[in-house]
Amino acid sequence: MIRLGVPSKGRLMEQTFDWFAARGVTLSRSGSDREYAGRVDGADGVSLVLLSAGEIPRELAAGRIELGVTGTDLVREKLAGWRSDLVEIAPMGFGHADLILAVPDCWRDCENLDDFASITRDFRAAHGFRLRIATKYHRLVRAFLAKHEVADYQLVDSQGATEGTVANLTAEAIADITSTGETLRANHLKILPDTVILESQATLFANRQAAATPPMRALAAKLGLADAAF
Repeated sequence: MIRLGVPSKGRLMEQTFDWFAARGVTLSRSGSDREYAGRVDGADGVSLVLLSAGEIPRELAAGRIELGVTGTDLVREKLAGWRSDLVEIAPMGFGHADLILAVPDCWRDCENLDDFASITRDFRAAHGFRLRIATKYHRLVRAFLAKHEVADYQLVDSQGATEGTVANLTAEAIADITSTGETLRANHLKILPDTVILESQATLFANRQAAATPPMRALAAKLGLADAAF
């Protein structure tokens, strides 16, 4: 049995259902919106498990589901060395968003990452502590800034409305996912153009140990993914 993990609500769930339906496999929720199981028609030996998108990477890595749909940002943030546990089967063409660095739009002298690095150094010298960046993506942001030799900062964990942390004076900058930038602009923030940390989208992943099994290959063929990199 292949257990397929799909986001349990919202546009990601709807678009995932549409993606599979276009390939002859119908996914549906069983019962009410409070139930986290579903039905699969059009593919034998597949069961549907509804989870939050954030849970799916770890459930895949642990082998509690064999196949799952989630954002590439979540896989890369939550799983160090994710390629040892998962196989990226196919990008799905929706759920596009970029992980970016944004600063207050009143920072007229900050137009790129070099400017930002200079500001972090000046900020520490002036205030005696490092400039704060609010984010949910500690692993990805830290790796990106290290690569570009930005050191005078501290990451502040944000699990709520990250865009509001600057106005609330709990951070000076943010690193967050955005698709249109509208929420950032509404909060008087601007994206630094050379700070796209990751381009993310909804992607179909498989547990690496399960990926090469005959049932998975049969499902891939059913979905038109016979050339998937198992």
